[in-house]
Amino acid sequence: MNGIHVTSEIGKLKKVCLHRPGDELLNLPPDELERLLFDDVPYLEVAQQEHDRFAEILREQGVEVLYLEKLVAEAFAANPGARDEFLDQYLAEAGIHGQKMPAIVREYLNTFTDDLEFVKKTMAGVAKSEIDMPLASSATLDDLVSDHSDKQSDLIIDPMPNLYFTRDPFACVGNGVNLNRMYSVTRNRETLYGKYIFKYHPDYKGTPLWFRRDAPFHTEGGDVLNLTRTALAVGISQRTQAAAIDLMAQNIFWKTEGCEIEKIFAFDIPASRAFMHLDTVFTQIDVDKFTIHPAIMGTLRVYEMTKGASEGEVDIKEHTDSLEKILEYATGVDGIKLIPCGGGDPIAAAREQWNDGSNTLCVEPGTICVYQRNNVTNEVLYKEGLNLLVVPSAELSRGRGGPRCMSMPFQREDL
Repeated sequence: MNGIHVTSEIGKLKKVCLHRPGDELLNLPPDELERLLFDDVPYLEVAQQEHDRFAEILREQGVEVLYLEKLVAEAFAANPGARDEFLDQYLAEAGIHGQKMPAIVREYLNTFTDDLEFVKKTMAGVAKSEIDMPLASSATLDDLVSDHSDKQSDLIIDPMPNLYFTRDPFACVGNGVNLNRMYSVTRNRETLYGKYIFKYHPDYKGTPLWFRRDAPFHTEGGDVLNLTRTALAVGISQRTQAAAIDLMAQNIFWKTEGCEIEKIFAFDIPASRAFMHLDTVFTQIDVDKFTIHPAIMGTLRVYEMTKGASEGEVDIKEHTDSLEKILEYATGVDGIKLIPCGGGDPIAAAREQWNDGSNTLCVEPGTICVYQRNNVTNEVLYKEGLNLLVVPSAELSRGRGGPRCMSMPFQREDL
């Protein structure tokens, strides 16, 4: 079976898209970490070993693992001209300074004749030390100043170090995709890869888009949870604007065909880096169980959006009941249980939340991938009867994302 099919967070996982951390993590200057949305520099060799184990764990559960970089290379191989089209757009969005530098970078990138190596290089970024830019009488002052004297950065094109969090650039919903406009310029270029997969890859071209990367408002996949075939949860967060959810609702209810979503539940969570996405504080792990960060309890406002009676109209109502009751209503499941990160202890919860203790990937109901380092939360989950697939996480966790962040399901079985 090809194509996208994701109607829940917990149906048996069949296909998943990952990105193995690459040389982009080597192009992380410590004094530019904040701009590149990183808090530390992971040790690449160990991060790759941990990620390889994550992929191996998924394969052991019968999951087909797809790699983002390979999918893009396959899309280029299947469509002559797609690579050049991509490169035009990539360079236009790369923030390159100087009149001559874009052409020089284009020539350099085209020396990577193998499509897969080319894709990996665009992800890794380009440092000034890689480019031989001779002084010439035809050079402009902007060329000389920007390309040779700029001491603020040693980079010509920024790396994309957050790409191993494949959850965020796009989100699979039902048989379609939200192709996102992301929160920061640093990450928005990541959505280019999804664009070319869903435009040109033989298995995924023609996939309907419920949201597009040229939208005026930003949203990210970590804020999107498929509650049921007809109910979607979306976080209003640091990374997703309420206006983006308004636009998403218009597209889903009125402007596209084939989407089965009838209700969108918007969860308004605190805007902070620790709570950057809905899935950093709240994920489904079984038919009747969710992990949750206790700090958001009592602070959530939840809105239900449904298709209105008139063209373009969306009805919105606020839910004021407990989170358990709201989830029971949204999922149609009685007796929902919320399991707190850190066992409810405020210090353990804050520490393990920072390392994504609430960010789990459900492989099938009751079987979840978790980070090894969150031992307090993991012990609570064991006691609740969950089957834990433990992922080594000393280096991967430095990127501030857990197993759910590192994965984008392409296919799940229906419940």
